[in-house]
Parts: sequence; C-alpha cells; structure tokens
Amino acid sequence: MFFDLSSLIYRNLLAITTEELIARHPFDGVILLGSCDKNVPAQLMAAVSANKPMMFLPGGPMLPGHYQGETLACGTDSFRIWTRHLAGEISAGELKKAESCLYGSIGACPIMGTANSMQCATESLGLSLPGSATAPAVSSEKLRGAEETGRGIMQLIRQDLKPTDIVTREALENCITVLMSSGGSTNLIIHLTAIARRAGIELGLEDFQRISERPRVLVDVKPSGRGTVGIEFHQAGGVPALMKELEPLLHTGVLTVTGRTMKENLDQVSRTCNPDVIAPFDHPLKPEGGIAVLRGNLAPRGAVIKRSAASIMKFRGEARVFDSLAAAEQYLLDPDSDMDENKAVILRHYGPKGAPGMPEFGNYMPIPPKMYRRGVKDYLRITDARMSGGAFGTVVLHVCPEAAAGGPLGAVRDGDIITMDVDKGLLQVELTPEVIAARLQAAAAPVRESFERGFVRHYIDHVLQADEGCDFAYMQPHL
Repeated sequence: MFFDLSSLIYRNLLAITTEELIARHPFDGVILLGSCDKNVPAQLMAAVSANKPMMFLPGGPMLPGHYQGETLACGTDSFRIWTRHLAGEISAGELKKAESCLYGSIGACPIMGTANSMQCATESLGLSLPGSATAPAVSSEKLRGAEETGRGIMQLIRQDLKPTDIVTREALENCITVLMSSGGSTNLIIHLTAIARRAGIELGLEDFQRISERPRVLVDVKPSGRGTVGIEFHQAGGVPALMKELEPLLHTGVLTVTGRTMKENLDQVSRTCNPDVIAPFDHPLKPEGGIAVLRGNLAPRGAVIKRSAASIMKFRGEARVFDSLAAAEQYLLDPDSDMDENKAVILRHYGPKGAPGMPEFGNYMPIPPKMYRRGVKDYLRITDARMSGGAFGTVVLHVCPEAAAGGPLGAVRDGDIITMDVDKGLLQVELTPEVIAARLQAAAAPVRESFERGFVRHYIDHVLQADEGCDFAYMQPHL
C-alpha cells in the first residue's frame, strides 16, 4: 500500500470553499490574492461561479538564487542539479550547497512554471492589473499594485463589472495565446478548461491546439529558455509587452478589470525594451506555440506535450511499462537495465482517479545516469499524470482517458511499439483495436491506498477527466 495523493484534489476543495465564502457573505466585491499552482486557479474558478465584482492580486515571483556565479531558479534548476548528482557529476555536499541557494526570496518559483503561468493568466484574462503578474513578490511595485487594486475594486463595484463579463471565449483565447507564447505550463490546460466551464464555456483540447498554431514562443525564460520571470521577463516589460507583440493575434475588444478594453490598455504600452528576452514576433525563439496536443489509439481523448521544453519530436521504439513510480525509478537508475534512448517509459494509473489527483510524476522519471554519461539528456516518457511546470524533457502528459478509467494506456505491455509524431499530433501503440480491447478486459488496477470516506473518496467518485478540467460536473453550468 502506498500514498500518492496530489494537491490537485484540493484545488477543487479550495474552489468550493472560496465560492461559498464569496457567495454566502454580503460582499459587494472581493480581492483575491494568490501566487501558487493550485490556489490561483481555485480562486478563479470560485470567482467565476460566485460572479461578484472581483480583482485578482498576484503574489508575484520570488527572486532567483545564486551559487558560484550562476543564477539558479528553483524548479527547473532543482531537476537539473539532481540529474547531475545522480550521474556523479557533483557530490552530495555540493548538492546540498547548491540547494541552499535555490530560493532568493518569498514568492512563486521564478520560472515560467505553473505558478507564474497562472499569475500571467490572470493578467492576460483581464482579471488583474496590467504589469501586476510579474512584479516580484518583494518589490515596491507589488505594494503599489496592491494599493491600486484596492482602489480598482471600488470602481468595479460601481460599474457592476463581474468575472463573467470579463472571462469570455475571446478572453480565454487571448490567455491561451499568451500561454503558448511564453512557454507556460501544461497544467494550465487543465486549469483554464475548468475556469472556462465554470463560466459555461466549452473549451476543448482542439481549441488549445488550434490557438497554439498561431503564436510562436517569444519569451526567453526557464524552463524553455534562460531567464527568470521576476527579473528578465518583468524588466523587459512583462505580460503587457508580450501582449503588445502579440496584439495582431488578440481579441482586443474584451473588457478588463481596469474598466477599459484590452486595446485601450495596450495603447498605453510600448514594445519591449529587451528583444533578447521578449523576441519580436518575426524572429521568435521557437517557431510554434509552446504546447502541442497529441491524439491516437493511445490517447483517444488527447494528451499534451510541452514541446518548447522537449527535444524529441519523432519517436518509434519499444515500451517499458510501470504501474508505480518507485518501480520506474528503480529501472531507470539501474546501471544493468536495458534502458536506452530507443525505449519509451510509460507510467500509468496516476490520472485523476487513479492516483488520485494526477500527481506531477512526469518529472520524477530521471535521466538514467548511464545514458547521461554518454551525453543523452532526454528520452520519451508517457503518463496519465501531470508534470511540474518547471520541468523539462520529452514527456507526454494527461493521457486521456486515464488507465484507471479504462483508457488504452492500461493495455500497453513491455515490448509494444510506440510511435509519436509531435508535428502530426500523433500518439500510437502498434496494436489492433481487438488486442487493445481484449487486454483492457483482462487488466487489473494496482493495489493503492483505500479511501472509503471523506473528500478524497468524493473526489474519486466525481472528478472529470483531464480533457474536461478535472472539476466536478455538478459545479459547472449545463454546457
């Protein structure tokens, strides 16, 4: 028996309790404050459902750390340093010293991980003040932004401007455009889908893929690039400067919490002062959006990959299949295993119901030390779990339906041939439909922690799949 509970479960619980607090108290309007992976989307889900005048105040990113002349950002550099330690490049003592320098201040991890991607989403949706998402948590700008937000909510109350007036399909498409151009987190596909459905808007993976084909990756920050959100990106102009570069692709007539349209806001914005950090649209860092959607007989309802942080766009090779993270790690770290770059590692039964809660185990399948020493820095991983927004590598995520819900990932066995083509949006196992069906009928789920009561039991019984935002159906308007 083992315990793999994920904090995504409590996103839904926080959304429910926050909605109750907003809806059941005689508030004329609210300011919501958050900065981390689950509390930002939870509060936005609640605000859209309660639908009272609301402004969001992003807590802001932390400052980066520094070690031996190198700038470090927790999250992305945590994984990189740990990989070097596993490969024997740095000792346990050096690892400890580097770890102690990862965190420069309070705030969200300074990369374009889930936390900062969500904070940028509040701004690109029009729910927070321009420039507020990337101002560092410890900056005087953050204090000024807090004061301006306090004044702003009074104006929103007078105008009776509510979240559903702002969170429209057009605003969501703007947000997705910014997500794809900033190299943001795959977790936002789940969160934005849930927020949209709370507003009665059907947002599917095909919408993310369609929008991803228009922008290019322009922002040079980790994990897709080199800089950090609160320093390089913010000083280059942050979300407003990025949206200025993307303006021809945006729906600029949407309303924002400033009481003005996005176009009126952008009319006051100059293009970036640092094109090395926010690249011109005609000279992008990468020629397509940061996230791609894959489909095929291995993911009939879709899967996602953060292609801006991956290096393998085409693959054909054998599967190595695991129903526990511990077993996968043991295999990958075993110098005598048959693992090489021609094999795809599949980790399953870690989806919304299976884990439960889709833990971020996509980033906990390490680069085998024996491969790293040969200069191999990436390999294909496929899972129905999620991945930290700060992680990197070729990891296919959110495979839907998950194995625990009868998805075809549960039919794959060691030695089966997996094919992936990111440019074509394909993810396949070379098996006939009859073989897949027969194997699924005979498949058995691994023995996990048993939940007989409480919110976790409720979550397992009611959670929707990844392509529907992992919310509860009864919390959404009829779509």
